[in-house]
Amino acid sequence: MAEGEFALMQQHLEAVLKLSSSVGAASGGDHDVYAMLVDGAAQQHDPVGLQKYAALAEETATFIDHKLHMAIAHRAWGVAHTLAGEYPQAEARFKQALEIFNDYPAPWQIGRNLFEMGELARAQMKTEQARDYFSRALSAFEELRAAPYAARSRAALETLSHV
Repeated sequence: MAEGEFALMQQHLEAVLKLSSSVGAASGGDHDVYAMLVDGAAQQHDPVGLQKYAALAEETATFIDHKLHMAIAHRAWGVAHTLAGEYPQAEARFKQALEIFNDYPAPWQIGRNLFEMGELARAQMKTEQARDYFSRALSAFEELRAAPYAARSRAALETLSHV
């Protein structure tokens, strides 16, 4: 998702949140919106959006026991921890997310999670581990014919070949 597209999506989703709060939506009623907002922030590697929505997404997913949204929140926390250089916390969150995604199964979500785990490994200079995660993400995306995500995974693998 392009940066401008995320900003536009974020504006619309935040308007939905304002509307739902003005009509007295129950706790957890905004779980879909928070999941979308935090997922968009994670895709953009937006630390401000992650800080703003990760806790809300996790709280509402927990409140209604929505496993998929919980996994999305875990992945978002993983991205936030990666960006902050908090690598053990990031790894723990990514593993929690991957376990839930595997239980569904949710192949596209698994691919996205593996890609982020590759980013974490690359940030830690663990080239072989990063290569493994990016390769697994690529396989998942190719199987789904998710061309943009497959291309992104290939590009990440290519950057590792120069290391």
